Amino acid sequence: MTGGGPAENGALWWRSAVIYQVYIRSFADGDGDGIGDIPGLRSRLPYLAGLGIDALWINPWYPSPMKDAGYDVSDFRAIEPLFGTLADAGAMIAEAHDLGLRVLLDIVPNHVSDKHRWFQEALAASPGSPERARFIFRDGRGPGGSTPPNDWTSNFGGLAWTRVTEADGHPGQWYLHLFTPEQPDVDWTNPEVQEEFNETMRFWFALGVDGFRIDVAHGLAKADGLPDVGSIVWPPVGPEVVDHPHWDRDEVHEIYRSWRSLADTYEDPRVFVAEAWVHHPERLAQYVRADELHTAFNFDFLLAPWEAEPMRESIIASIAAHEAVGAPATWVLSNHDTVREVSRYARPQGVRPMRKLTDLVDLPADFAVGRRRARAAALLMLALPGGAYVYQGEELGLAEVEDLPEEVLQDPGWEQSGRTERGRDGCRVPIPWSGEEPPFGFSPHNASTPPWLPQPAAWGELTVDAQTGDERSMLELYRRALHLRRAQPALGDGTLRWLEAPAGALAFAREPGFACIVNLSGDPVAVPDGAELLIASGPLTDDGRVPRDTSVWLTT
Repeated sequence: MTGGGPAENGALWWRSAVIYQVYIRSFADGDGDGIGDIPGLRSRLPYLAGLGIDALWINPWYPSPMKDAGYDVSDFRAIEPLFGTLADAGAMIAEAHDLGLRVLLDIVPNHVSDKHRWFQEALAASPGSPERARFIFRDGRGPGGSTPPNDWTSNFGGLAWTRVTEADGHPGQWYLHLFTPEQPDVDWTNPEVQEEFNETMRFWFALGVDGFRIDVAHGLAKADGLPDVGSIVWPPVGPEVVDHPHWDRDEVHEIYRSWRSLADTYEDPRVFVAEAWVHHPERLAQYVRADELHTAFNFDFLLAPWEAEPMRESIIASIAAHEAVGAPATWVLSNHDTVREVSRYARPQGVRPMRKLTDLVDLPADFAVGRRRARAAALLMLALPGGAYVYQGEELGLAEVEDLPEEVLQDPGWEQSGRTERGRDGCRVPIPWSGEEPPFGFSPHNASTPPWLPQPAAWGELTVDAQTGDERSMLELYRRALHLRRAQPALGDGTLRWLEAPAGALAFAREPGFACIVNLSGDPVAVPDGAELLIASGPLTDDGRVPRDTSVWLTT
């Protein structure tokens, strides 16, 4: 299906693929209502094919009350009317395939919307009923069951439990929600839950979908008895394995063995990528053992500071852990849940991990440095063994929008944190396509409704149209890099060999005949003797050295 380059590996295409993440609300608006949709996405498929990617992953497009931007799903086998119809989806998938692009969807197995038919049935049913057994309902502690069943907290802040009012009007049981109260967790020990998701996957596979990204892949299994978290720290500190009652439990792997068995029944096997925030390469590698999932996002790499030794250590540990189970590493620089890399790299490095906006807003920023480092990081990522993901707007050099007015913030973390965490809206602002003022081609020219989040006026310099043809632009860098990656037999799946490098730089070789040197220091470093420059994120100095924060792809 895909043509040319490292992804042309038949059933093993995923070992080398570069996959583009489409946050559908913010990609392209086809009907002028200010919200991205399937017709808008379909109209931009030629752009994606021309970029040089192998596949696209689409964030949830299912019916939803949108309490968490579509991750509160009320029907897993339909399309949210804001985004289009099932016919639109089928046509888009078919056209993507015609262009040589595979299509992955998001699947959200940890929880559903509180408007989902199952949860409404559970609320109407009595304690101990089969309807409630699909979820995690428990009696409360204390007098009259007035306190939550345990001390678990929501990932968005506050309690992870909400008490219901029973049919007779009295306060009743509590239900678990690791995210918003509108996202009740399902119980994966229940065979009905298991089969429901199997049927959902079969439904979309029959429509031509090539695989799924698994939301909160590390959270499905909960410890027997739901014990308190107590003093257990997450994310874990140090190399020890933490026995957390609801994150990264060993029981989750049996679920994924079942899913892999289902995926392998297809003539063209379907694939999975895990969103598993597990923080240790060896734990992450357990998700991609031969009989489990195919790939998993490498978040250690995403969070590594722009410093040579931490970056090198992250790469070495990730490759070693994946090689031990025969899986490819999957590299990623940002996504819809993390601060964009331009903004992370614009700050002093090594101060603290920078995943959320609150992690960096008090640090001084130099966005020229951030973009320079982001260029170098992109080339580094695309030269490493395995596959990679590109989040929409990365190829345009977009920074986090850090100054969105409070009245437009929609991320549930804003309210649940008591308005102390601004949330993830800043990386979800609709991307710019053309023109000199908002909506920058995101919506049709005659649209009367502005984009659902406001775009910075300065983005006129960063539109697709403005960058196309400018050899110095981030977009043209990505285009050259992605097409070079396809043309180079050394790239994609495989191994690397580390080369000697000056202090503050990384250098490695890929066979046959490819090398990459990345300068993460504040001083220029020498290019290896006899190197033939193929592509660089910036010009060499007059004496043939690599400037700071620069990545140079070269053959030796």
